Amino acid sequence: MSEEVLRSARPQGETTLAKALNAGLSDALAADDRVVLMGEDVGTLGGVFRITDGLKAQFGGRRVIDTPLAESGIVGTAIGMAMRGYRPCVEIQFDGFSAPAFDQIVSQLARYRARVGGRWSLSVTIRIPFGGGVGSPEHHSESPEGFYANTPGLKVVTCSNPDDAYWMLRQSIDSPDPVIFFEPKRRYYTRGHVAQTPTLGLHQARIARSGEEVTLICYGPMVDTCLEASQEGRKLEVIDVRSLSPLDMATVYESVRRTTRAIVVQEAPRTQGVGAEIAARLGEELYYVMEAPVLRVTGWSTPYPPAKAEGEHIPDVDRILDAVDRSLAF
Repeated sequence: MSEEVLRSARPQGETTLAKALNAGLSDALAADDRVVLMGEDVGTLGGVFRITDGLKAQFGGRRVIDTPLAESGIVGTAIGMAMRGYRPCVEIQFDGFSAPAFDQIVSQLARYRARVGGRWSLSVTIRIPFGGGVGSPEHHSESPEGFYANTPGLKVVTCSNPDDAYWMLRQSIDSPDPVIFFEPKRRYYTRGHVAQTPTLGLHQARIARSGEEVTLICYGPMVDTCLEASQEGRKLEVIDVRSLSPLDMATVYESVRRTTRAIVVQEAPRTQGVGAEIAARLGEELYYVMEAPVLRVTGWSTPYPPAKAEGEHIPDVDRILDAVDRSLAF
């Protein structure tokens, strides 16, 4: 492998979330010959969002593999390769397209370590662009994270900024266990810096903004929305949970003990989602600490609406601030 390929691609200045992901994949390929990228159009085209742009030219068609349009086949092949010692990183082109691979992910990938009594594991990373806000048709704007967070045996994480995009992807590919890696597609052009070393573990939450009055608990595409809401005159603390399974509730508890109020914000439907799990745990652990019930600001529990109506579905600053006012009114 050439010196040009081996040189780290980690961005040195400000970059976009999309380019940070590209750099993370490039460095993962350079660092370990067992890493293989697979997916529809990831090679010659560079992916529909250009996240894998240029990687086939760098590493060749045996490391960056264009696959047929068959998600169950893609994940099934990745499972077989992981059994032989490879570390496949699979791209599902759009969130709704993970459904055809659901059986392979839930029935095979997630269960393998338990099935063999812990003797082996499958190091497979599945990248899924998720969420709306890009004007896409049906099956192209979904929030399926609840399906996978509810599945024992899977680790489920999501980034919200370039630093996490780079380092969480590297950590996911290095993980011995299967990781579902959600990428907020409408935040691909969010800009920021990438640190020289990771500042958090893969499953640690972070305080995105410190505050005193109310804790906003969010992840993925909603982090920027909550940060925008926190600039509207209230002293709001914003927690980016980053990892949906396992959840780092210790960081959340510490914040809510200080603010005594919590609002969970997610783009996914309200019913039985990740936000409901967080709210339930807060109710169990901090019932006598909180001065108001946990509130939720979410997408509606309906099929994802057409592109022209998605603005009514996705939580915005006004809906978040309304929940803040209701929490403070208790």
